[in-house]
Amino acid sequence: MALTVLVPVPGGTFRMGSDRHYPEEGPAHDRWVEPFLLERHAVTNAQFAAFVADTGYVTVAERPLDPADFPGADPVDLVPGGLVFTPTAGPVDLRDWRQWWRWQPGASWRSPQGPGSGVDDRPDHPVVLVAFEDASAYAEWVGRRLPTEAEWERAARGGLDDAEYAWGDELAPGGRLMANTWQGRFPYDDAGWGGTSPVGSYEPNGYGLVDLIGNTWEWTADTFTPRHVVPGTRGPDAGGRPNLLAPTTSPEVLRVTKGGSYLCAPEYCRRYRPAARSAQSDDSATTHLGFRCAADVR
Repeated sequence: MALTVLVPVPGGTFRMGSDRHYPEEGPAHDRWVEPFLLERHAVTNAQFAAFVADTGYVTVAERPLDPADFPGADPVDLVPGGLVFTPTAGPVDLRDWRQWWRWQPGASWRSPQGPGSGVDDRPDHPVVLVAFEDASAYAEWVGRRLPTEAEWERAARGGLDDAEYAWGDELAPGGRLMANTWQGRFPYDDAGWGGTSPVGSYEPNGYGLVDLIGNTWEWTADTFTPRHVVPGTRGPDAGGRPNLLAPTTSPEVLRVTKGGSYLCAPEYCRRYRPAARSAQSDDSATTHLGFRCAADVR
């Protein structure tokens, strides 16, 4: 299996976060990162399959559930699976994400829509339904690691400091679509890919990296905080756009995910920007979440 090419990302100070959108993106501040390397694209189905074939690894979504972790739940319902996006028949209340997400028994990275589905015809699409532990295990196997949030955002900006998008300040310059995001009315009418797209379907950013915006959310190594933690400051009061993806109280560790996905739409989730961030519990396995690896400069 060919590993994804590592692309050098220069170190330095950049403007991290934003005070113009969702409250968890602030406060905008200057952040320093050391030079590092980042994979050109997200880990693909073919690459993850090679990892599983070599190691026999079983992902979190494929493992039996322990009833002790779900007190009061019917044991019949405690079967391996994951969250699968399902378009609605028409307009719905966007405050209730349960209308387009369903728990699908048997859903996993190899069967993203559940039993009967597969990825053999999509070897070059990003692998999905991988939890944080799964991404970390793959990274260790290839001798790499997951990027920090600051590294990820630095890379996504591609040298365009404080730009609204990874490619500049226009969403679609000259009418050109720059990333795999929702095209139409969410969550029932998508004129785009209708799911993930092959990695590299859109032009690279200034550092030569692809798909850091759209396609799939990506895991980072950092735990999530409601606001950026800036040493020596407390940050301004929360404000800006309402957060429709605010995390709920959970006993699980919440990690920062970055980049948005094919489900990001202006009326619901304007997170197709480098500054955007969201929280996912470590055991999350969904059809719009993947990862890529980083490495230190030696």
